[in-house]
Amino acid sequence: MASATITRKQVTELREELTRFSMAYKFALDEITTRVNILQEEFRLTHENSPIEHVSARVKSPESLFKKVYRQGVPLNLQQIREHIRDIAGIRLVCSFVSDIYRVMEMFARQSDIEIVEVKDYIKNPKPNGYQSLHIIMKVPVFMSAHTEKVYVEMQIRTIAMDFWASLEHKIYYKYNKQIPEALINELHEAAIAAAHLDKKMERLNNEVNVLKAHDREDDLLVGREDLGQVMVELMENIGMYTK
Repeated sequence: MASATITRKQVTELREELTRFSMAYKFALDEITTRVNILQEEFRLTHENSPIEHVSARVKSPESLFKKVYRQGVPLNLQQIREHIRDIAGIRLVCSFVSDIYRVMEMFARQSDIEIVEVKDYIKNPKPNGYQSLHIIMKVPVFMSAHTEKVYVEMQIRTIAMDFWASLEHKIYYKYNKQIPEALINELHEAAIAAAHLDKKMERLNNEVNVLKAHDREDDLLVGREDLGQVMVELMENIGMYTK
């Protein structure tokens, strides 16, 4: 039986195909990161607090990608991988408050060229271990020289407390080689509940602060009107148009 051979041309074509494959995900992340930056800049210029505190993004490494392909039984075909592995490109947004998470999701849902494919709400329905986050699978347009390609991007949105818990859980998970002692699992779950309570308390405090700020703005507006009225009286007195 003759051994299979591969020509130099085939090697070149395969390399180019793999380059285009990974390039599309990088460009998709660049596109979505630019949009996040625009939103943050808009809030800064309008003197509003940005709901987005921190942004991180990554494209899965080839090793990580092929481990997932093998684990999920996806055929070793780039088109199949493209369709079935939807978190090759990932971006994580960290917000201060839970309400900000849904606010940010709505901002992206309103963008006409972004298609929201799937939403997994682990905030309203936490995972058994206590994990909370909002996961959104979206299709992002990538404008190539000859065509436009829609690329899957996974967006994770969570609060600072959720992110801290998830980072700690991840470190423990790998420190114990995925075999976490049950006592530690229980403590992590309790910590997740505590983080959720903290988020609710901070949300309530933020709402109270916003109410106080709104009252202050109303008081400032009333004072401003009184000052304006006094200026008008003084002006008319000076030109002889007003007498008490």
